[in-house]
Amino acid sequence: MNPIPFAEFLERFPCILGEGAVIERLRRNSDLDLDPYLVNSAFIYEGEKRAALETIYRQYLDIGRDSGLPLLMSTPTWRANRERIDAAGHAGKDVNGDNVRYLEGLRRSYGEYAETVVICGLMSCRGDAYDPAEALAVYEAFEFHAWQAGRLADAGVDFLLAATLPALSEATGIALAMAATGTPYVISFVVRPAGTLLDGTPLKDAVDAIDSLAAPRPLAYLINCTHASFARAALTHEANSSPRVLQRIIGLLANTAPLSPEDLNDSTILVEEDPQRFGRALADLHRELGLKIVGGCCGTDDRHIRALAAQLATGLQGGCRATVCEASRSGGKVDPPVWPPCRASFHIT
Repeated sequence: MNPIPFAEFLERFPCILGEGAVIERLRRNSDLDLDPYLVNSAFIYEGEKRAALETIYRQYLDIGRDSGLPLLMSTPTWRANRERIDAAGHAGKDVNGDNVRYLEGLRRSYGEYAETVVICGLMSCRGDAYDPAEALAVYEAFEFHAWQAGRLADAGVDFLLAATLPALSEATGIALAMAATGTPYVISFVVRPAGTLLDGTPLKDAVDAIDSLAAPRPLAYLINCTHASFARAALTHEANSSPRVLQRIIGLLANTAPLSPEDLNDSTILVEEDPQRFGRALADLHRELGLKIVGGCCGTDDRHIRALAAQLATGLQGGCRATVCEASRSGGKVDPPVWPPCRASFHIT
């Protein structure tokens, strides 16, 4: 576990680099088969697959270290719920805990830089993340996701992240399950340009609903698996966003395809985007809308994250680089910096 509590980590750093795609990059490797139930969660148990996973993670770690930026990494546990672990024949293994310890080992191998790396325990919905019709009801979601949330929390992740959520009902149930662990947690939606979740719930209503029901409420919210242009439109939508949404949603893990989820599901090819264009678009969202955490999702690789890191490290007032270096020199003990624009100094409210 990082010695800096995650809430303090958010306060301290003006921007945080997110990793890029992991699962989708492994899927591109024709020599590796993703598990039909666990996807990449059992890769750590097989030598060749474990090495492929490590190569991708170390690329992102190297980019963060070399650019002097703090880094967000996610455990490869997106589909590691109890139902899928049992179906995959791994019921006797601590799949979630083993993945946490695996990623913690990689982090420790980076010496002093490790204190500027934060690890989240990754979760998601039970069904198709692009189909809100498959979403669980609130109580069903709480019951279903509580087991995995507990396993990840017990393993010592810095915070829990439920990502690629298409519907308010299941997002609420996951939030309640994560809140019960006592570990800080973050909720991440897939959104449409009209400022709604995939189930049609306006962003402002989704944030208000979860904040009012979960105790403690999420530390913050993210958007993921959404193109930067879609996220910008959603966050600035006159009717369905709000100043509170802009305060509570602090990051974007973007994909490279300006397509709807329905079109992405039907696509038989990888829709890529020029890495420099990708990096500029996300860095602009950091500077203009104050998004603190920016990184990649489907379609991205080390090229996209490297381009983004270069934009962030050379941005306003010298970018995030000087702050991270100062934190490293002082053992991570610095005052939160003053950083424009509106939300770069994050506060828990």
